[in-house]
Amino acid sequence: MDNHEDVEVAALVKAQATYYEAPQSLRDRIGVALGQAEPTKAAPRTRRWAEWRQWLGLGVAFACGVMLSVAITVFYGVPGQQERLAAQVIDGHVRSLMVAHLSDVASSDQHTVKPWFSGKLDFSPPVWDLAAEGFALVGGRLDYIDGRSVAALVYRHRLHTINVFIWPAGSNASRAPSSASRHGFNVASWSDGGMQFWAVSDINPADLQRLGQLLRKQPK
Repeated sequence: MDNHEDVEVAALVKAQATYYEAPQSLRDRIGVALGQAEPTKAAPRTRRWAEWRQWLGLGVAFACGVMLSVAITVFYGVPGQQERLAAQVIDGHVRSLMVAHLSDVASSDQHTVKPWFSGKLDFSPPVWDLAAEGFALVGGRLDYIDGRSVAALVYRHRLHTINVFIWPAGSNASRAPSSASRHGFNVASWSDGGMQFWAVSDINPADLQRLGQLLRKQPK
């Protein structure tokens, strides 16, 4: 059948064929079906986007939580060098009292205590007897602070025991005195003459600071 015959058949059908109009109810159902078809196709994409958006929100919240934790750790959670040393000298003080090992060399004579350290340390700690000022030297021993061996001088003030830990400072620059209180103990620290000093006891802060002043006044 050529194109001319196709046109004639189409014209004959159009002219003689009987047309039936679909009932309104059928057209309504078809319209409803067509109206629902498009949302049905889009629903999976909508659900996928909603799920991605939910996971994205959780990811952002998690990242923010991690950043906040890091910030808190950096600024508040990690102890500084001075706080860490204060904890170590208090531990050394308590340890010496618990095991009744205050002195390796028990003497009130500074000329006996100072030579005792010779050959046992890689530095020579200054030693002074301050009995005339109320702080009697009772001896010295070796201890371990900040990853190294240090000298510990033991003083007595009334009924209180005071440990003064001494080891080389990182430089010859002096560091101003500072003080702190931890777990019922008072700590005073400073650097002078190329050495750093940490004094710890359960005496009141004023007496411990006075001992620090007396030690700083001694000839180096």
